[in-house]
Amino acid sequence: MPPDSGQARAVVDAVLPVVDGGRFAVKRVVGEPLAVEAHVITDGHDQLRVMLQWQAEGGALHETEMQHLVNDVWQASFTPQAIGRGFYRVEAWVDHFHSWRHELLRRVDDEDIRIAALVGAELLEQAAQRAGAGAGEGPAGDGRHLAEWAAQLRQGAATQPFDGPQLKALALDELLARVADRHPDRSLAVRSADLPLQVDRERARFSTWYELFPRSAGTEPGRHGTFADVEARLPYVAEMGFDVLYFPPIHPIGRDKRKGRNNALDAQPGDVGSPWAIGAAEGGHESILPELGTLEDFRRLVGKAREHGIEIALDIAFQCAPDHPWVKSHPQWFRWRPDGTVQYAENPPKKYQDIYPFNFETEDWRGLWSALKGVFDHWIAQGVHIFRVDNPHTKAFPFWEWCVTEIKREHPQVLFLAEAFTRPKVMHRLAKLGYSQSYTYFTWRNTKQELTEYFTELSQGPGKDYFRPNAWPNTPDILNEHLHGGGRPIFALRLVLAATLASSYGIYGPAYELMENAPRSPGSEEYLDSEKYQLRHWDLQRPDSLRQLIAQVNHIRRRNPALQQLQNLRFCHTDNEQLLAYTKRDAASGNTVLVVANLDTRNRQSGWVSLDLAALGLEPDARFHLHDLLSNQRFVWQGAHNFVILDPGQAPAHVFRVTQQLQGEQDFDHGL
Repeated sequence: MPPDSGQARAVVDAVLPVVDGGRFAVKRVVGEPLAVEAHVITDGHDQLRVMLQWQAEGGALHETEMQHLVNDVWQASFTPQAIGRGFYRVEAWVDHFHSWRHELLRRVDDEDIRIAALVGAELLEQAAQRAGAGAGEGPAGDGRHLAEWAAQLRQGAATQPFDGPQLKALALDELLARVADRHPDRSLAVRSADLPLQVDRERARFSTWYELFPRSAGTEPGRHGTFADVEARLPYVAEMGFDVLYFPPIHPIGRDKRKGRNNALDAQPGDVGSPWAIGAAEGGHESILPELGTLEDFRRLVGKAREHGIEIALDIAFQCAPDHPWVKSHPQWFRWRPDGTVQYAENPPKKYQDIYPFNFETEDWRGLWSALKGVFDHWIAQGVHIFRVDNPHTKAFPFWEWCVTEIKREHPQVLFLAEAFTRPKVMHRLAKLGYSQSYTYFTWRNTKQELTEYFTELSQGPGKDYFRPNAWPNTPDILNEHLHGGGRPIFALRLVLAATLASSYGIYGPAYELMENAPRSPGSEEYLDSEKYQLRHWDLQRPDSLRQLIAQVNHIRRRNPALQQLQNLRFCHTDNEQLLAYTKRDAASGNTVLVVANLDTRNRQSGWVSLDLAALGLEPDARFHLHDLLSNQRFVWQGAHNFVILDPGQAPAHVFRVTQQLQGEQDFDHGL
């Protein structure tokens, strides 16, 4: 059977970016442009007009005209102004007025011009009717101007002697054409599908995380820390330049099957257990460990952190200790073994006897889903708007799609970080389902080739429109072998790499600034005397602390918008495998940063760095300034190829701000 109407001839063949054909949302933050490309075709030689349309949920529909680039590719961009869900789409039609003008440009025969003028007059009369009927946008006098133009064309076509060039010039009048463009005939326009867009606040793209255990914030060794102790530490965290302070679970810790120090199966008197073994007689996921303080103490801490420019982020771990109240009140939510016990969590050879996972295949899945979403709802009500979710890849994907979508619909400002060190496709699926940020493999990427390939994939690969990486050089679970026994050079290097490659990064402190590097056993990624199982007292005033370097790096990040993005990352060629070089440039401000890092933390390395000057907005053979923001040294380079020397005992890297040579400005010393 033929379609109801076969008159529409425009075809929107593709709209990019798109995630899984529009199944999932493209992500941006407020104020971040979304460049849209459309592949639009029609039969024959008629001219198309193509519009990019977008709308925030509950808002007005906006549109802008797309420009033809080449090979039937059209492009335009828009900048979302409000957080929340929305959509964008492309509308196209064969435009007879544009087609008429295009053909008229090539006509030279007087009779052809006369007939074309009459055709144009008819098109303009139709446009005048649309303008008069209010069908288009524009000044109220548009209809009159278009009607007068049509009348002039008719009169010119009837005038003797006939002046073809003069009539052609009248027909091609640019100012009047703009009036006609405001009132096109869109009756046969076609539209692409509405493509979903998720707009988050700016912190989803650019954030700086610091993780600490509140129970280890006590000022004396052996004393259990409290929220008040954390409050006293806020200036320390703020001075280092962090804007997100993240806590492991703050809930009551189970006593049944509690782990001892260094993950010992049998806890000794006084052992505090793992915060991820959630739930005890005092309550579960909506309760607070009494030793930390009260709910009112927590609310006060959230408010005080906000005064320091810091948001509190909570770890949400959907699992239970054996004595969590839900184990008794909702036994159907767990997987029971034939011997009458609950299947505890395992990741062979690791065993977590103190943790019971949920059974997402339970017949009471609706009850389970509702309860778990209620955990988020509870903490959102206490002022928490950022959540780091523990092991989301071990929970059902349909649950996350529903839960995250519902929460962001109700609370668009809420952000989710997926702690999923797992297979790439699983990590990407979680990002598609709505997670705002994702952990990465940065912890295990150390060589020049590994870092270049991985971050090129993150910044330029197919996930760039929905997967926002958050790079961590360490976590309470992961002391990478690269750090084992390492001193200041390796910790400084990994800090600079995480902070400048990724626009969001975090550290587990104070272990990081104090360079904690002893594994539980050779080759293990577990810390010796891990803070996961015991209180730790940290000497924050140690003279060898990295806190000053961390503060400097975070200050550099805040002052340079080029470092607050990821898709602008471009790697540069170096002739030394131990030298990694890359640039970031902010198109809006022109802010440009060049990083050259020495990956050899034991030896001085040197070599040539080759830059793409055009990509940096510089002319060939240009002289340009480099200000090393770490050392405060200043240099002048010329041309694309320049020489560097880096000594890891002095600095892990150069972090240059690049500016053009100014007329008459004094040269700084050459070379490095």
